[in-house]
Amino acid sequence: MNEPWARGAAVVVEDDEEVRGLLELTLQQAGFTVHTAATGVQGVALAKTVSPVVTTVDVSLPDIDGFEVVRRLRTFSDTLVIMVTARGDEPDTLMGLESGADEYVTKPFRPRELRARVDALLRRVSSAGTPQPAPPLEPEPEPEPARGIELDAARRTVQVDGELVYLTRTEFDLLARLYAARGRAVAKGDLAAVLWPDGDNHGAVVSEADRRTVEVHLANLRRKLGDSPSAPRFIHTVRGLGYRFQLS
Repeated sequence: MNEPWARGAAVVVEDDEEVRGLLELTLQQAGFTVHTAATGVQGVALAKTVSPVVTTVDVSLPDIDGFEVVRRLRTFSDTLVIMVTARGDEPDTLMGLESGADEYVTKPFRPRELRARVDALLRRVSSAGTPQPAPPLEPEPEPEPARGIELDAARRTVQVDGELVYLTRTEFDLLARLYAARGRAVAKGDLAAVLWPDGDNHGAVVSEADRRTVEVHLANLRRKLGDSPSAPRFIHTVRGLGYRFQLS
């Protein structure tokens, strides 16, 4: 159990008073000192002042939208960003992740689920310096050379054709998992486990929502790599199972 206020600052950017109060209480119970803002501009200013560990951002705000809030945050902060939105459509979700968010939850949300997602993000950040390779299924011969793509696990950087590609923490972790198993199919459930370290997926088996989250992150990752689902260069869809990293 975390001691109160032991985990640093959190910022909640939400214009709905009831939802804002619920987010504030949930993060306080998780051990954060919580600062709240009812508009996007106020939220960005707060983040500059308190340097939050975690920031939740609603998509629909009365001034600038949540996507713009995240873009502005990413110019000066590496705070963990969770989009909290009533709009669960794929284009909105992709836009949130592309703007720099690490995760998203859809209203109405369960406080327990939000806390679990925050905990999972923090564990992934704390273990980022020690990448977890995919468990070997069988000995492999010489690994396939990664033509056109360079993944540096230590620096957590990716280059495609010599150009640096910006990935969120989640996108990098998923790519690293696929890359470590290159040539082999990785199930969506196994990729979901990357999002929930230590097997902690809020007390349940891998759900359809978890698999959908993987699909959204992978769609965004493909776009950043310049990959096409119909003619993939790196990430291939294995129908009915998941994905495989294999150079075309």
